[in-house]
Amino acid sequence: MNKRKWMYAASAAVVILAVTVFFNRGALAMLGFDWFLEGHVEKQLEQTYKPIDGREPIPVSTIDKKQDPFSVLLLGVDQRGKEIGRSDTMIYTVVRPNDGDMLMVSIPRDMYVEIVGKDKEDKITHAYAYGGAGMAMDTVQKFLDAPIHYYASINFEGFRNVIDTLGGMSLPIEEDMINDDADHEKFVIKAGQESYNGQDTLNYVRYREDAGGDMNRTERHQIFLGLLMDKAKQMNQWSKIPELMNIMGENFSTDMRPQQLVDLGQNMLQAKDRNIYSHSLLGSGHRLKNGGPWYYFADEEDLSKVQTMIKSWLNADAPASSLILPDKYTVNKVKEVGSLSSSEDASKQ
Repeated sequence: MNKRKWMYAASAAVVILAVTVFFNRGALAMLGFDWFLEGHVEKQLEQTYKPIDGREPIPVSTIDKKQDPFSVLLLGVDQRGKEIGRSDTMIYTVVRPNDGDMLMVSIPRDMYVEIVGKDKEDKITHAYAYGGAGMAMDTVQKFLDAPIHYYASINFEGFRNVIDTLGGMSLPIEEDMINDDADHEKFVIKAGQESYNGQDTLNYVRYREDAGGDMNRTERHQIFLGLLMDKAKQMNQWSKIPELMNIMGENFSTDMRPQQLVDLGQNMLQAKDRNIYSHSLLGSGHRLKNGGPWYYFADEEDLSKVQTMIKSWLNADAPASSLILPDKYTVNKVKEVGSLSSSEDASKQ
């Protein structure tokens, strides 16, 4: 049986912590930020620090505690025991600590690219299986023509535990989701539940038997992130941060040092506004030969736009108001302005 698992929520722990801290900064302020940053928290994060041999993280300049924009490759890994596993999620993320904004570009796992270090073209998900986080970073870096300052990965067990710690998730499932293809792992997610546990939520983001393929899975990932932010807004999740830290320590890996994670949390906490913008790389899929593997091929025009967008976001001198946004956000803004203008014109008549 094909035992490949699919996951489009690699950023769960990172996003939960960032969003939770941001939306509950008032509660944390009352406790005193030092409570959140006590030495034992940094110590818990020490076990997450796993630098890559032969690759030094690209330095990000800081002046008076103000941190320049930087990029992180978020990876969701199906890992069993001591095996390397496979990165079933790749999200290129730009963080702008001073603005409090994040750009998340989802890369379909079947994207056909050059695997840097293997001298071959293959599905981008195989880069991690061939050479771990280092090869995945090198491959994505060349594909997007953009630097990667750090990586961060979370495995399936950590994902499930994070969701269970938060008390489950509400998901928009109107019909039972049944994964029962002969080559797929079998599961059923029952529709209409008030709350879904970690396993059901994991199955939701990796469900693969709808017509949309990679794009629908990516859309579910973005739906999940939106629901996650809503949950953080509605509940006082700050009290669960220590437990989430424990989960991260056991299931989370990064080449960001513990103090950097702490500084990032502090910067995000102090940001007046925080917005997450997401985009899924566009393309189309087909086989290169009959009976061969199915690949996803990037739309070159969309890829070029994304590369330009990333450069805009990594420019430390660019104000937040000038950043290039994914099309879906600019279209909404145009519609809002048009609607407002129509209303004003009508009021003058």
